[in-house]
Amino acid sequence: MRWNNLAEETVYENRWFRVNLADVRIPDGRHLDHYLIRMRPVAVATVVNEANEVLLLWRHRFITDSWGWELAAGVVEDGEDIAAAAAREMEEETGWRPGPLTHLMSVEPSNGLTDARHHIYWSDEGTYTGPPQDGFESDRREWVPLKLVPDMVARGEVPAANMAAALLMLHQLRLG
Repeated sequence: MRWNNLAEETVYENRWFRVNLADVRIPDGRHLDHYLIRMRPVAVATVVNEANEVLLLWRHRFITDSWGWELAAGVVEDGEDIAAAAAREMEEETGWRPGPLTHLMSVEPSNGLTDARHHIYWSDEGTYTGPPQDGFESDRREWVPLKLVPDMVARGEVPAANMAAALLMLHQLRLG
């Protein structure tokens, strides 16, 4: 059953997102007013070192008032290559510059409400460049053994679904 977006009107916007009101026709012919959020792409990156440890950030999210492990992430600027944005965000938030990045996955974290796409990359090498420029974004940055990831996800220590999916994929790729 296909829903058809007949028209959209922007009701709010800023540099990160737009809130639109859509006129949607559902399969039985009725129309619905549906709010949706149009977002810039998000680029995510991490490094897995030779000891099979992954670089994570421990941070608080005020919206949900929760703490959890995450990968470095941020919006892609206009005209910026997505992988370059992922590398930039990782260095700004962790102080580590990743080596050549490999695309791990792209996910739509909330596709019933937003068109956000998160593009997740990883590298098996990184170089420490100094304290993070955006150190205010996390309480700490740590190398966490990948073997611990499934239990961390099960305990709710990785609350963001996109981060949990990426870490479980990395666990599978590196440890089988």
